[in-house]
Amino acid sequence: MTDLTLNDGRSIPALGMGTWQVPDSQAASIVRSGLDIGYRLIDTAAIYQNERGVGDGCKSGDVFLTTKLWNDRHDDVTAAMDESLALLGVESVDLYLIHWPVPANNRFIDAWKGMIALRDAGKAKSIGVSNFLPEHIDAIVAATGVTPAVNQIELHPRFQQREQRVYHEAHDIVTQSWSPLGQGKDLLTDPVITGIADKHGRSAAQVILAWHLAHGLSVIPKASDATHLKDNFDATGLELDREDVAAMDALDDPEGRLGSHPNSM
Repeated sequence: MTDLTLNDGRSIPALGMGTWQVPDSQAASIVRSGLDIGYRLIDTAAIYQNERGVGDGCKSGDVFLTTKLWNDRHDDVTAAMDESLALLGVESVDLYLIHWPVPANNRFIDAWKGMIALRDAGKAKSIGVSNFLPEHIDAIVAATGVTPAVNQIELHPRFQQREQRVYHEAHDIVTQSWSPLGQGKDLLTDPVITGIADKHGRSAAQVILAWHLAHGLSVIPKASDATHLKDNFDATGLELDREDVAAMDALDDPEGRLGSHPNSM
């Protein structure tokens, strides 16, 4: 498993396990299955309402644990963090993210100041953002001098966010992909991807995740059973050649966004 270096000197596993839409009652067993397979990065969020289950599952292994601040807590960061820590059953998390900038409320700079205070207090070892555009990151850096370690954004072969990735690289920010398999975009049956999968004797999901890893991205696919968790994890052993990567790069669609636009939340 490759680790990526963060701009604060720490490191993050390149491949992790997402828990969006995993019920709290099932989260512990699914997380334990993931840890048994070899995952070390577990991603959750306050809005997922499964932090208690995720925390219970994480007690069985050495974990890089991420959670996120929801949109209605930008002016209440410390209390929100304390609530998440209590549910997770830990004293600190490895990474705490602002889930969305919510620019209409114009509170994300204050939220970022609160995140810095949490990091300084030891409650979050690293801090970052999610779904922030360059303009939002510019604003928080200008106000505080602190650059996020990570920006978690929608990213998959049909929506590759190339300009955003160039910005991240220039500012030493790790790009982390959510919805990496492009849910709803039929990527798993795309003939380019299935052709590459057949060539390597691998699954389409492994090919897509290997593409993310080939581009130096951190990626957090969700899976709800051990079979899919194992299939996703095995992408770490697949090395795509230049032709494979180029063919998948050609699938990019500027209109391929599946989720909300960051300025619409």
